[in-house]
This record gives sequence, C-alpha cells and structure tokens, in this order.
Amino acid sequence: MPAPAPAVTLVASDLDRTLIYSAAALQLSMPDEQAPRLLCVEVYNHKPLSYMTEQAACLLDELARTTVFVPTTTRTREQYGRIHLPGPAPRYAICANGGHLLVDGVADRDWQAQVAARLADECASLDEVRAHLLATADPAWLIKERVAENVFAYLVVDRPALPESWVKELAAWADPRGWTVSLQGRKIYAVPRPLTKSAAMREVARRCGATTTLAAGDSLLDADLLVAADHGWRPGHGELADSGWGAPQVEVLRQRGVAAGEEILRRFLRAADPRGGLLSGPERLRGAPA
Repeated sequence: MPAPAPAVTLVASDLDRTLIYSAAALQLSMPDEQAPRLLCVEVYNHKPLSYMTEQAACLLDELARTTVFVPTTTRTREQYGRIHLPGPAPRYAICANGGHLLVDGVADRDWQAQVAARLADECASLDEVRAHLLATADPAWLIKERVAENVFAYLVVDRPALPESWVKELAAWADPRGWTVSLQGRKIYAVPRPLTKSAAMREVARRCGATTTLAAGDSLLDADLLVAADHGWRPGHGELADSGWGAPQVEVLRQRGVAAGEEILRRFLRAADPRGGLLSGPERLRGAPA
C-alpha cells in the first residue's frame, strides 16, 4: 500500500496589529528597561514603520520553515511589498483582502478573474460606493480617500472628530448593496462582501493539499478567516476585541500589542506540532496558559 500523504498545516495570518505593529500600536506597558528588543520589518518614506519582537521573529522563521505560512492582509500588493518578514519567502500571500493571490510574488490571473466575476455579479460597483463616500464624508474629519487595487475603497480620517453615527449610517447604506464597512484606527474600509480572506485561504489550502488550517487576526475583516480555519486566535486588542466577537474555534488571548503577536506565533507552532498540537489534543491546547 502507498504511504499516506504527509500532513500539511496551512497558517493564514493577518499582519498589521496581529503579527506586526507600528510604534503607536506596540502597547509596551512594562518599564522601559524591561521592554523587549524589537526588529523593524517595514520602512516607509525612509523611516521605520512596523516592528515585531526579536523573539517573534525567531518564532516566525521556524513557522515558515515547518508549515505553509500565508501572509493574509488587506494591504495592496505595493504596501505588502514593503514588509520584509523573517524566514524564507512565503510561496503564497493574500493581498487586498483576498482580491489578489500572490504565488512566488506574482498575482495569479485565474484568481483575479474569479474575484472580478463575483464582484460584478453580487454587489454594487466600486464607482457607486466611492461616489457615496465622497458625497457624505465631511471635510472637517476626512483626511484623504483612496481606492485599493480597484476592488475596494477606504478613507483616512481624523478619528477624534469622526462622528460614530456616520460609520453606522454608512454600514446601513452599504449592506443591501453587498458591501461591508470596517473602522480600523484612522481608516474606514468599504469592502465588497464577496471579497474575503477566507475564500483566498481556501484556494491556497486546495492548491497545497492542507490537512489543517490555522488563522489569526484582530479586525472585523478577519472574522470570516477565523471562522473558516480549523482553529484561530485573536489578540486582546482590535475591532474584534472591542466588539466582543467570538466563535467556538477561536481562542481569545489576553495579550495586547506586540506581545500578542509573539504569543500568536507560539500558538501557531504548538498547534502545528503533530506531537502535541491540535491534531492530537485540542483540549490540551485550549487549556494551555494564556
């Protein structure tokens, strides 16, 4: 009899405020002399922008060598290209919230065509949504408006001046048109409902023959990814934490900021280890100290 195919673990993780952190998002609450050493993983306009702890960098290097690690982000391909993660370059990456599937750094045209067809069939056009954003946004708090990869739109806003009611009204307007709204820091995202990280993750899982899928994320745009995975983790900060969101297969970590990124990587490695992870003892994992 032929030998059984080896188990393949796919790890699909959000990046910003899940694995990597800006200086403002680090949440280093300990005394300065006890703060962890940090590794810069992104430079923008000649200045350091995103970080992870050195320990997290070591964990990610190990994870990328032992699993199919798939960076999964709402960033555009250009924005993703600024990030230099430790370890071997990922074979697959998901950008634009699932709008682009990169294979060895190149966008897969078949996937692009599938996404374009679904968006055309199932939701209002980007032009209609963008026109509504510009018509209803107040210059008093709107800093700039952008279109990402010609698939979704977002606003950069002055968060303290932004009325909470405006976001709710936008979400109510967008929902019957097949779009979702997410507020993340200073950005308000308007994203077509069929444009999901989970759909792209399933496609990568099919291509690589994954037997187990693991995921992590902090925002409402990560919820579908976490639900679609066999097991997921969310940090103690972010949109999901603020809303109290949860799901049966998603563990809530108490760590916040860059410490949460490090802990997520530990959980990934523990779960991917066939000697003691999810494959042989999910309850054991859930009972591990947070």
